[in-house]
Amino acid sequence: MPVVLPGSHHRTYLRSFLLGVDRTTVGRWENGRVYPQPPQRRGLAAALEVSLEELDTFLGPPRSAARKTVRHQSGEPSNAGDLDEMIRRAFLRILTVSGALTALPADEAEALAEGVPGGVPADFARMDSHLWQVYQLSRSKRAVYPVVRDQLATLNEALAGHRGSPRPLLNAAADLFQLAGEVAFDANRYADASASYALAASVSKDAQAYDLWACALVRHAYVDMSERRYRYAAQMLGAAERLAGRGDRNLSTRQWVASVQAEAYAALGDLDACEHAMERAEAVRDLSADSVDGGWLRFDGARLAEERGSRYVQLGRLDLAEEALERALAQTALAPGQSYRRRGAVLTDMAAIRAKRRDADQVVAYGKEAISLARASGSGYVARRLQGLCDEFGPLRRDHRLAELGAEIATLSTP
Repeated sequence: MPVVLPGSHHRTYLRSFLLGVDRTTVGRWENGRVYPQPPQRRGLAAALEVSLEELDTFLGPPRSAARKTVRHQSGEPSNAGDLDEMIRRAFLRILTVSGALTALPADEAEALAEGVPGGVPADFARMDSHLWQVYQLSRSKRAVYPVVRDQLATLNEALAGHRGSPRPLLNAAADLFQLAGEVAFDANRYADASASYALAASVSKDAQAYDLWACALVRHAYVDMSERRYRYAAQMLGAAERLAGRGDRNLSTRQWVASVQAEAYAALGDLDACEHAMERAEAVRDLSADSVDGGWLRFDGARLAEERGSRYVQLGRLDLAEEALERALAQTALAPGQSYRRRGAVLTDMAAIRAKRRDADQVVAYGKEAISLARASGSGYVARRLQGLCDEFGPLRRDHRLAELGAEIATLSTP
């Protein structure tokens, strides 16, 4: 009997893209001829933005479910390995090979890889741009993992057999490495993210792509800031600023560097440096719409209000912070049902302000919505921000509602 999946007539291509399977496979799932295997179900649930239980309602149990249940009851392990860990290892292996191939002369690279070229540089540039769009629109960022991994594998083949100018292909590789790092960073896999960003920086250097290089360092600085190594982050951002100065002044690279520098200065308690950096970031409004790449460079000033508010929270300027964050929440992009990650981060900052003002009711209200968004998106970034919120509770910890909120936050997944 055919199974009608939510939005199946409009989203078949996106599902096949996110899952790394052929469109005809998704079509067979939808008409009931075959059923997704357990590993595919997890990815399909993420692509459909439903829980596994809800997916089972649409599809029915897999044919092998009964056999697995028997094995489990008999004491035999139902799964020989952690699927996420298996995907991660394959992902890192391919990433490592890609990094090696970009560093070798063409003849040596060809000797290390088998197969034929997987496309021309222009194809990779278009695909990378599309992948960034999928990443941006995906509620669960980890759903993009398999397709990024497959694109890296295809890139390996192209690197091994390409005979033209290496620079366009190196640019495409640096772009893809940065996206790989973003996926890892959202899952709180800092070592994996750092490795991806370091490769992106190295390849960008070889290609003399200063804007790509600067952006790779900015993303690496985020890892340092997430681990509270703010001085190291400031040093990294200083290097990014110098590189951006050598890049294309029509791009918004310099303004993005300044915006992230403001975050580092705020964490270091330097209000003047933070304000000056935010002023430099505001200059993005003077650039044309073409200044934003849409992929590896996405800074267009749309997040300035929420970023300024977050900086003021760090500096303890609560009135200024609240005003900026309320402006941010009034934007269409942060309305309920839009960007879960961005809205969740702003709500967490609003909860932090209320915690500093000892307003338990509002802490709970903002906190619970942010928790709901973190669960719906599976974002390790929002979960990490919420865990930082617990440090702001202070005397409110004695309130049973705050204790319950903290317990809910502790259940969020931060791999």
